[in-house]
Amino acid sequence: MTGTPQISEYRRAIGHFATGVTVVTSAGAGGPVGLTANAVCSLSLQPRLMIVCLDLGSNTLAAVRDCGRLAVNVLAHEQQELAVRFAGKQADGAKFTDVAHHTVENVPVLDGAVAWLTGTVRELLPGGDHVIGIAEVSAVGGAGGDPLVYYRGAYHGLGEGLLD
Repeated sequence: MTGTPQISEYRRAIGHFATGVTVVTSAGAGGPVGLTANAVCSLSLQPRLMIVCLDLGSNTLAAVRDCGRLAVNVLAHEQQELAVRFAGKQADGAKFTDVAHHTVENVPVLDGAVAWLTGTVRELLPGGDHVIGIAEVSAVGGAGGDPLVYYRGAYHGLGEGLLD
C-alpha cells in the first residue's frame, strides 16, 4: 500500500515492534507526575543520553519543562497495573495514590522497577503530536528482574505470548 496510511493501519504495523514499557516521571508543582511511555531509547554512551517522547497535552511534559529533570522507570513484568494506571487520563495525584516510590535527584522513582534512570533535560524538540526530549543521564538503579513488554497492543512478560 502506498500513500499516507490510516492511523489504525499505522498502529497495527508499528505494533509488531516489541518495546519495553516505562513510566516517565517528574516533579510537578502539585506533586509527582507521570505517564506510560514506550517511545524511549538510549541515544549515546558518551555523553550518556536518552530519548523520551512525551504527549503534547500531558501534565508530565509540562512538569518536565518546568523542572528540567525526569526519571525513566523500566517496569517489571508484574507491574502491568502501573502501566495501565499511568497510561490513563486521571489526575496525576490519583496516579500516584498507593504507588510505592521514592525520590532520586528531586524526581519520583517507582519502587520495584527493573531499572530506573534519572536525568537533566538538554533539549525538547517538536515531533508531531509529541515532544522528543533528550536527557543526560545522571543516576541509574533498579531492582533487576524481567521487564514488561508491549507487543501488538498488549502487555506481556518477556517471551510469554510473543510468538502467538
